[in-house]
Amino acid sequence: MINDEAYDPHAIIDKWMKVWDELRVSEAHGLTGGHEDEPRSYVVSMFPYPSGDLHMGHAEVYSISDAIARYIRMQGGNVLNAIGWDSFGLPAENAALKRNLDPRDWTYANIETQAESFRRLGVSFDWRTRFHTSDPEYYRWNQWLFLRLFEAGLAYRKEAAVNWCPNDQTVLANEQVIGGHCERCGTAVVQRPLTQWFFKVVGHAQRMLDDMAQLEGKWPNEVLAIQRNWIGRSSGAHIDFKIADRDEPVRVFTTRPDTLFGAVFFVVAVDSPLADELCTADQREAFDAYRQQVAMATEIERLATDRPKTGVFIGRYASNPINGEPLPVYAADYVLAHYGTGAIMAVPAHDQRDLDFARAFDLPIRVVIDSGQPDPAATGEATDGDGRLVNSGDFNGLTISEGSEAITTRLESNGVGAAAVTYRWRDWLISRQRYWGTPIPIVHCQSCGLVPVPDDQLPVELPKSGYQLRPEGGKSPLESAEEWVSVACPRCGEPARRDTDTMDTFVDSSWYFLRYPNPNFTDGPFDPAGVQRWLPVDEYIGGREHSTGHLMYARWLTKALHDLGMLSFTEPFTKLTNQGQVIMNGKAMSKTLGNLVNLQEQISLFGPDAVRVTMVFAGPPEDDIDWADVSPTGAVKWLGRVWRLSGELPTQVEGTADVALRRNVHRLLADTTAAMEARRLNVAIARLMELTNVLRRAVDGQPGAANPAAREGAEALVQMLSCFAPFTAEEAWQRLGHEPSVCVAAWPKADPQLLVEDTATCIVQINGKVRDRLEVPADVSEDALRELVLNADKVRAALGEGGVDRVIVRAPKLVNIVPAR
Repeated sequence: MINDEAYDPHAIIDKWMKVWDELRVSEAHGLTGGHEDEPRSYVVSMFPYPSGDLHMGHAEVYSISDAIARYIRMQGGNVLNAIGWDSFGLPAENAALKRNLDPRDWTYANIETQAESFRRLGVSFDWRTRFHTSDPEYYRWNQWLFLRLFEAGLAYRKEAAVNWCPNDQTVLANEQVIGGHCERCGTAVVQRPLTQWFFKVVGHAQRMLDDMAQLEGKWPNEVLAIQRNWIGRSSGAHIDFKIADRDEPVRVFTTRPDTLFGAVFFVVAVDSPLADELCTADQREAFDAYRQQVAMATEIERLATDRPKTGVFIGRYASNPINGEPLPVYAADYVLAHYGTGAIMAVPAHDQRDLDFARAFDLPIRVVIDSGQPDPAATGEATDGDGRLVNSGDFNGLTISEGSEAITTRLESNGVGAAAVTYRWRDWLISRQRYWGTPIPIVHCQSCGLVPVPDDQLPVELPKSGYQLRPEGGKSPLESAEEWVSVACPRCGEPARRDTDTMDTFVDSSWYFLRYPNPNFTDGPFDPAGVQRWLPVDEYIGGREHSTGHLMYARWLTKALHDLGMLSFTEPFTKLTNQGQVIMNGKAMSKTLGNLVNLQEQISLFGPDAVRVTMVFAGPPEDDIDWADVSPTGAVKWLGRVWRLSGELPTQVEGTADVALRRNVHRLLADTTAAMEARRLNVAIARLMELTNVLRRAVDGQPGAANPAAREGAEALVQMLSCFAPFTAEEAWQRLGHEPSVCVAAWPKADPQLLVEDTATCIVQINGKVRDRLEVPADVSEDALRELVLNADKVRAALGEGGVDRVIVRAPKLVNIVPAR
């Protein structure tokens, strides 16, 4: 036995970091080949952004992912636990601008700081996977993939109204606008027309929905529901409305063709080219003034249900294709230009937004579905209940579904409509007017148009000088690098100019996991042998805030690459575990609120193991952790108890193991294993704490430390603890007399025979009231249990002289007696 020294969570860090490096315990076997006989498992956490040192959120997600990786490794799996850095992006550019630094200097200094912090946190990464998305060796393949998508017609350029952040001077995707404000700086976002690059994602919308069948039961239901809603599949009809003095009809989509007879006016988005085209000369002044007014509002504000409806008549009429009725055309703010065609048929009796508009402009309201509800014109509430068609010509009396089908058929036969399916999901806007990102590999030539940069000229590297991060005159940073921008056309050799946008960093992160198995591969974006060996990802860990951004884009690009023959699978992440946020006093940590908790300070105070245990024990992975409600102090005390226990047990023990103690040990071992399998990591730690208490009592009692069952339990405890507190577990494993490393020890297995209960407690009820409790054999038969219960003293006394009507037996735990009346 080892003398009881003081447990020092700091003194053991450097010691075991060195041992792990020497033994290479975290390295996967055969990254691109070999070891096929070993069950492989690929574990990936959403990779970090190097905005500074690691923060509390990093501590949580990587404590979770590392516990999972270590557990699978101890179960005999060949685990690839990868790490890289998502190192491009606007925050680094803004930080560099503020400090008058090159973004490279700021970014790579932070990466080195984070890498060292990861090591000291004890995360078992295979460091051979490491790369950074801002390395030219990586973004070369970002550009190569862009060109393959461009060749396939999946990357295109068009003018569109985009979300523009006036502060950061860049375009934002819809997912990056929160409550009408930039998610990064909080500035109110405005709409601005720009010619931009897009990835054509909507063509895969139905496959995105259909392939969720592969994810059911493996991804959180909440994430799948969010994605279904974001994609927004709608079934209905396309309907063509003829506009006076215009050759081409305007096509609209509606989910309610059954209400076509109730369309009494027509609305186009005020900021759409269509509205500008349709506006007559005598309405131009009013239209322009209104459009300027609407430009001040965000999309979120325009769609708010409680916002008063505004608009302007633009002097034209549309013809209802079902009955020829003329419908006045209005430009309004509650219709958006980029949804559908930017036009709708307005049915005020059965759509609340249309009703609010009709009441504001004194327009007619015609009920065409009799649902038994009050007249919307009187109540101000649109009706949406089930019913039958009225005021609908020869379609009167049909149900809603019958009416939709019949009217759509009529429109199809007349050549003015067709059944259709649409999606709310929009094509992915990838252009960014910033410097610190992947340059788009396109050259603009006056003669040749858009010319792809040849593959052998990739990467198109960012200029290292001659640019301004915030140039004057509204230019983007790369536009200011005139020497870099001016280039010969790859096709005709004439003077041309490079594209000066960079890619959204979501492009970088939509395929990074494909490169981890061989980050030094030079013949393509990823090594086919490595992908075949490790992909798709078995365990993916990250925040649910990425449900409509990163997770959607990674799923889409995987399908696109599958279609191009580059991947054999269509879903990148087999299993998804979400982690919550680490907050403080109910609010997100921020410098502004002054409630930041410094991770390195916590590690300095309590040690990395205690911080990891505290993070995981605070609740299920998906729950938020309020740091104000937890403290690593308790974790330090528990780890100290485990450490002391490991030093009190003799290396050699003789004698017969205590059966009762072994049963307890193996029950807790089985419970811990079940919790790990279910990824209920907090429950697993609770069982380990319970096991510590059981062993402490056994060692302090008889026969004490010499009990072989205590030794067996302590070894199992330390092995399982290594998933959560690797430094302490290594030290305890050594104190138990074992060679390092516990990381390569197998996960202990519970003996099934020790999990079988010899006895069970049987509850005896008479007329539903508990009258007795009996200890009975766990395998007692129903007949034997009935006899035991009826002969029990308390039961006989409770029944008295009366007889028994029925005896309901649920062996071995329940007997209910119904006395005779």
